[in-house]
Amino acid sequence: MPTSRPGGEIRRQMLASMILVRAFENRLSKLVADKDDVLGMQILATGQEASSVASVQALAPEDVIVSNHRSHGHLLARNADIKAIMAEIMGKATGVNRGKSGTLHLIVPEVNALMTSTVVGAGPSMAAGAAFAQQYKGERAITAVFFGDGAAAEGNVHEAMNLAGVWKLPLLFICENNCWAGAQALKEHCAVGNIAVRASSYGMPGKLVDGNDADEVHSAVSELAEYCRSGKGPALLEAYTYRMRGHGEHDHQHYVAKEELELWAAKDPIRIYRARLVQEGLLTEENVRVMERDATARVEEAVRFATESPFPAPEAAVEDVWVQSPWAGR
Repeated sequence: MPTSRPGGEIRRQMLASMILVRAFENRLSKLVADKDDVLGMQILATGQEASSVASVQALAPEDVIVSNHRSHGHLLARNADIKAIMAEIMGKATGVNRGKSGTLHLIVPEVNALMTSTVVGAGPSMAAGAAFAQQYKGERAITAVFFGDGAAAEGNVHEAMNLAGVWKLPLLFICENNCWAGAQALKEHCAVGNIAVRASSYGMPGKLVDGNDADEVHSAVSELAEYCRSGKGPALLEAYTYRMRGHGEHDHQHYVAKEELELWAAKDPIRIYRARLVQEGLLTEENVRVMERDATARVEEAVRFATESPFPAPEAAVEDVWVQSPWAGR
């Protein structure tokens, strides 16, 4: 348990957001199972809601976030338009990227979500560029980049950490260690057992937290974000959590023992956080049921909006592929 917790209103907001993220992804899973309107590969983060929501809500609105292929939680926690996100997943013209990115390459600049990418380990180097721009312009904002334990083995991630350490960039690396890199268990690809210990190799502080405890994650991100914001350089947080579904909805997890799934189901971050807030008197069971009904209604409205939206017009294929440089002709 963290020594300091966020205020009661923030904690209630975190639970509501976690419930919304779960409802959104559960609905996506059903759409995939029903073969109904969803295009492309759907990669969910069921079981990781505390990590994604608490991390994002501990950041300032002006901070930039860079996500990966499990981005729905990060974007919804940042208050990205849920209807436009669903429309993008369905490939519709009303989507956040006009139906051209799908679920795996979402960009939502209006909430400072610079990019998401399905390229494993691609985010940290892009995030280093964003953090350099913030440093160069003397901004107070920082960049936070999310990646998994599998991506942590990519050379690109090591290079980004080293560069951030050398240049003292305001960059917070957040590794959501969900114990599986595709179908490969953590112990099969990580010699030291956790990612946070690598921080000292790049001259930055590292912290390992229970990624299923929203209070602990929020406290740690707040602390490390302030460190980065103060000009001291980058930091690394490892949130130890679990991926309760397969790598994607095509993956039925035949390689995972039933007992392991049962163990982590008992650590469900939403169930644990709900019980904690009710026990502490911050919410009643009826309050939580209202949150659940509201989340369901918002998700269903998003599905309706996306279903009724048009696909991009054929001529839209040649739009947004070239931009006039602001320095052209100078």
